[in-house]
Amino acid sequence: MGVFMSAFPHAAAFENAARLFAIGAEQPHQIDAREALLDRAMGPGRTRKSSEAIRQGRLPAEGLAFSATAGDGSLMGTVRLWNIEAGARDGSPVPALLLGPLAVDPQLAGTGIGAALMRHAIAEAARLGHDAIVLVGDPEYYARFGFCADATAALAMPGPFESRRLLALELAPDHLRGASGIIAPAGPPALTAQASSQLLLADVA
Repeated sequence: MGVFMSAFPHAAAFENAARLFAIGAEQPHQIDAREALLDRAMGPGRTRKSSEAIRQGRLPAEGLAFSATAGDGSLMGTVRLWNIEAGARDGSPVPALLLGPLAVDPQLAGTGIGAALMRHAIAEAARLGHDAIVLVGDPEYYARFGFCADATAALAMPGPFESRRLLALELAPDHLRGASGIIAPAGPPALTAQASSQLLLADVA
């Protein structure tokens, strides 16, 4: 069941925007709309980012892909989290989550939808027992949610990145202490359309 929230604190703002939105688990029928929203919000260069190399060919962490949806069913925002290894400590990988991309329909920027998605995602990650969330983003924005670069000084993305924008939120105290190295994907691989079809045929046979 989705969580219904108002994005607009003042009644006058309702005239030109949706009154309510629901945050819930992303549904399969929303995939095309999500990709179109990401293109509008982030531009075609989004697929060349270092974080995309970690997400590419992987499934989001279980139970951690969310959509903000208007009353008419249209997609207003999206956020997903991914299983990663945040470097290693004493020779063992340090499990964590990578958050992103977080995006809101550009026509609804500044309405609080992105903040609501962030808070929901963080709360669910904590509820599911995850210990840390890493992201690449503007520290001026993400500081309000508790993210900072203090715990990521010895970590690196698998490609170009600005160290000041590699941020983390430790849900368990000191979870990233001593972690160092390159952040790597750890989630299950996504099935290709061909592999999915083959599995379906195998199930029917």
